[in-house]
Amino acid sequence: MANRHLSRSIVLQSLFEWDLNSIEKNAMSETLMRNVEEFAQNKSDAPFMEKLLDGVLQKQTELDLIIEKAAPEWPIDRIAPVDRNILRLGLYELLFSDRGEVPAKVAINEAIELAKQFGGENSSRFVNGVLGAVYKEIGEPGKEEVSKNKKKKEISFEQMEIERLAGAVVYAIHEGIMYLALVHDIFGHWTLSKGRIEENENIEEGAQRALKSEIGLTVEVETELGKNEYIASHPEKGKVRKQVAYFLARSPYENLVLEQKGGLDAAQWFKVADILELNFYEDILPIVTKAVTVLVSRK
Repeated sequence: MANRHLSRSIVLQSLFEWDLNSIEKNAMSETLMRNVEEFAQNKSDAPFMEKLLDGVLQKQTELDLIIEKAAPEWPIDRIAPVDRNILRLGLYELLFSDRGEVPAKVAINEAIELAKQFGGENSSRFVNGVLGAVYKEIGEPGKEEVSKNKKKKEISFEQMEIERLAGAVVYAIHEGIMYLALVHDIFGHWTLSKGRIEENENIEEGAQRALKSEIGLTVEVETELGKNEYIASHPEKGKVRKQVAYFLARSPYENLVLEQKGGLDAAQWFKVADILELNFYEDILPIVTKAVTVLVSRK
């Protein structure tokens, strides 16, 4: 069975691109299919995603008015792009979806989870507050119901499939100045280039191949900086534990060539002095900080 949380994530990504790049609504089917191809290649849930995206776009004006009424101190154009599109998606499901398919509490909880996954530090509270206000206004439908998802037996953490990945904090010296290479995702965060480790390679080889593929750099791996682990949803496997090993790696100062795929929209060199002012994910910041500490100690 297709994973609806992943499907909503793909719809959110498409809405974000539409909002950020002013894509014509009638051209959004192509954007959605590109993201489906990237993140859910079996396409088994494509009809659900198409219906959800089309519904949000058709009701956008109405949804924005509801958001402004529920959060009057936040004009729609002052809400962070990720947050306002999570609200549009969540409100559409709360107000216009078939309640038998998407109970009200499921619509709210899914939006909150998207905010935790892709938003800022306060996004989930903001989304919860706005959707909660609308939920109360419409009479709290299904308040006593138990979500069908809670009845299902959850797979334990230990039983989840593990996927190994590797990435790096890449540095280069140019005209006596040290730079770091970072990638930017469509949800507004700067992060580290990484990729899946193939069965026939070790983690250092995996990191080198991933960086060459994703940003076009040939790197020399120097030392391991640390490891992160997070849970992601796979359309066929369900929840998967992703274990990422990060390295410090050196590269020539060359033009970055970003691989064309839906999740990333930029790659850039930054002076080390400017790095810590950027918007990083919470689990990436300690890795970058450690890399900067190692590099500065070498001077």
